[in-house]
Amino acid sequence: MQTTLHYVFDPLCGWCYGASATLAAIAAAGTVRLGLLPSGLFQGPGARAMDDGFAAYAWSNDQRIERLSGQIFSPCYRDEVLANREQRFDSGPATLALTAVHQTAPEREMEALKAIQQARYVEGRDITRTDVLAEVLQALGLSAAAQALQGPRETLVSAADARIAEAQALMRRFGARGVPSFVLEDEGRQQLVHASAVYSDPRAFMAQLQAVA
Repeated sequence: MQTTLHYVFDPLCGWCYGASATLAAIAAAGTVRLGLLPSGLFQGPGARAMDDGFAAYAWSNDQRIERLSGQIFSPCYRDEVLANREQRFDSGPATLALTAVHQTAPEREMEALKAIQQARYVEGRDITRTDVLAEVLQALGLSAAAQALQGPRETLVSAADARIAEAQALMRRFGARGVPSFVLEDEGRQQLVHASAVYSDPRAFMAQLQAVA
């Protein structure tokens, strides 16, 4: 049985975006299987309006993440996303888009997450809009996922809710606080993996996984 790294994340989490290069390297190595679990942290009760205070806090935090990880938070993102008072801070639509990918092309969900993050943090696009998310998926050739996202929502919402419930149960089991969180599963045994090395020492993080796998 292949070792699985359960990755609990939120599409609007800057720290999750900061971890994306390390996660891409893990996926490319193929030593462990990545299992994505959206946490629902910034949707529903966790969603909020983008006001001046929150935008300033987010940009300051984003600059810290960029220094640690090398991931780009562009001026376009600052000017078109953080400065837009009509755009809510709500990861619900992106979570639905990723769930549509999970249902139609699960092996490409990490690729889709990376593209959605790129659209927001580099290109400054509004990924709280279904049409923008559908365009991102279409550009990847994920037409079935784009169609599912734009079609009837009931089944898709139920699937997303189930994934969020699984993620939150996993976090409660290990006392994990916040995202990203990582739980390594090998031969039925699960253990929480500390996330800090994802940014400070990606090689050490990968070595920790490979030692188990």
